[in-house]
Amino acid sequence: MKDYIEERAIEIAKYIIKEQATVRQTASVFGVSKSTVHKDVTERLPKINPLIAGKVKKVLDKNKAERHIRGGKATKMKYQALNRR
Repeated sequence: MKDYIEERAIEIAKYIIKEQATVRQTASVFGVSKSTVHKDVTERLPKINPLIAGKVKKVLDKNKAERHIRGGKATKMKYQALNRR
């Protein structure tokens, strides 16, 4: 694996842990695709640093469990904004 890929995977992991960020948020910050972020943290990171990989997995699992709530809030805000017009 190339050095810059390993460095990116570690930086992405640190960001996700620090900000409790979703894959989508992280991808936009780092300017890469969601697929790249996901591959970095699920496939590459465990080989590089299993301890950090475990912490990232906990954050991503929490985000996945809460995503239906965030989706509902976004829909509610959308329709509230439409009704104000």
